[in-house]
Amino acid sequence: MNDLGDISDPDELSTISPKRKNPKGKPSKNLYKDILMKSPDIKYEDLVTNLSKALGLGRETISKTIAEYRRTNTVTSPNKKRVKSSLFDKIDDLDRNGLRQKVHLFWLRRELPTIDKILIAVNEDPSLPNFKRSTLYSTIKKLDFVFEKSKRCSVLTEREDLIVWRRNYLYNIRKYRQEGQQIYYLDETWLNTGDCVDRVWKDNTVLSKHDAFNKGLTTGSTNPTGKGKRLIILHIGSDKGFLPEWFEAILPRLEPNAIIVMDNAPYHSVKLEKYPSTRWNEAQLSEWLQSKGVILDRPFLKHELMAKVREIPRNKSYVIDKIAEDAGHTVLRLPPYHCEFNPIELAWAMVKGYVKRENTTFKIYDVRQLLHTTIEKVTSENWQNFIKHVIEEEEKIWKVDDIMDELIETLCFNNNGRH
Repeated sequence: MNDLGDISDPDELSTISPKRKNPKGKPSKNLYKDILMKSPDIKYEDLVTNLSKALGLGRETISKTIAEYRRTNTVTSPNKKRVKSSLFDKIDDLDRNGLRQKVHLFWLRRELPTIDKILIAVNEDPSLPNFKRSTLYSTIKKLDFVFEKSKRCSVLTEREDLIVWRRNYLYNIRKYRQEGQQIYYLDETWLNTGDCVDRVWKDNTVLSKHDAFNKGLTTGSTNPTGKGKRLIILHIGSDKGFLPEWFEAILPRLEPNAIIVMDNAPYHSVKLEKYPSTRWNEAQLSEWLQSKGVILDRPFLKHELMAKVREIPRNKSYVIDKIAEDAGHTVLRLPPYHCEFNPIELAWAMVKGYVKRENTTFKIYDVRQLLHTTIEKVTSENWQNFIKHVIEEEEKIWKVDDIMDELIETLCFNNNGRH
């Protein structure tokens, strides 16, 4: 099959079975036979090219299919179902945060939120997507909101562990500020080379694009149809501005005993220790258990070993936390779905807005240069304003939690008191 010379010889051609009507999803078999019958001397490379163009499949897929057919005299068609993405997958973190804030606003007004009330508030906001009731309900649930029920009391609130995480974060960040510890905020974002701001210029003397063409006018450079290459941006900053390098290289440059705020992205959450799974064999499980001081005084089945593994508390320490700790710093992790607690998000909005306004070439080198220029334009004064805004958001959420706790307690007490 890998020979790029003639694909077949007379003996091989004589064994090609006649065409049959294929079941749905298997058109390649007949086309393969057609090409070989019409062009018995076709080279393998040309055959793959012709099949690829005709079927709209990649060359690698075609090569694997030919190899399978010549080996088994049949072609299997993987029954792949298209996974339909939900609206939750399509909206970004800012939209998700916007939905959460809509719910919180009801609590701030000391009003119990319901799906119907939230639906009206969200669909009236032009900055948020429009939802159907069922879609909003499923999205709200994915944001870890739950209906807390107690007899006849049913209230839309948030998952208990998320509330506890948020409360602990707010308590700790307040404490660190009061102690005068330097706080740095770490985050990442991305920027497409095709990103730009759509500009609209209105001239009443120009009636249409065709009229503009006839007058020798242009409406400006055309935006690219695709997004192009993407730059991934990682950075860290404080009330003194952005810092110029990255994590391990930058740790010595931080002020002593600093606090580093970051989210829970997978690359921030690599565990220090790999926890056993059912994919481990008995020897690996036994070795791990013995390293934890477990005495194995007889042969154990894999199920028995896994049961012993589950008795040992998981080590929740992360690699990046340990690196920071070894350098004398502390990592403070943001609660999920709370990007408004990170002032670097406002810095990213400023940076990306400038790049989009100035991006005219859509070339990665030029976009990278714009990016560096813009980051230098974000001053310590900007950062101080970003942090001030975040502190206001923190105070608001602290108040939301207090009100939510009070109203739920009162409502449930009143309902229980009726009996």
